[in-house]
Amino acid sequence: MKKNKLAVLAGIATIFTFSLTGNQTSQEVMAKPSNKITVAYTLNVNKKNIKNKKVKLSKHATVMAGLKKAWRVKSTNGFITAIDGKSQDTHKQIYWTYTINGKFANKGAAEQKVNNHDKVKFTLAKMN
Repeated sequence: MKKNKLAVLAGIATIFTFSLTGNQTSQEVMAKPSNKITVAYTLNVNKKNIKNKKVKLSKHATVMAGLKKAWRVKSTNGFITAIDGKSQDTHKQIYWTYTINGKFANKGAAEQKVNNHDKVKFTLAKMN
């Protein structure tokens, strides 16, 4: 009778040990850092937000990569000339500009890197 109790206790201990080990392994896999980031993009025309999109990008992506993933983009010599069919008008001095997290960027969209949860806002407006 004592041998049966010992065998049952040993079996329970073995199952418990394997279940803990299995949980630990799955938690370690879930904690593994992702190579993807999410960036929120907004288009603003005539002082109105017209479109918003959240874009999944690889780490170290640029503003331009996310913009092109979300909308049709035209550019000339590194300057964005149209987004989603909305074009700049150089004669009226209306141009596309952008901010990241509310601050004007000091690099072109093709050079500026984005980070996870950044908010990028493109605005089509008259430049004074």
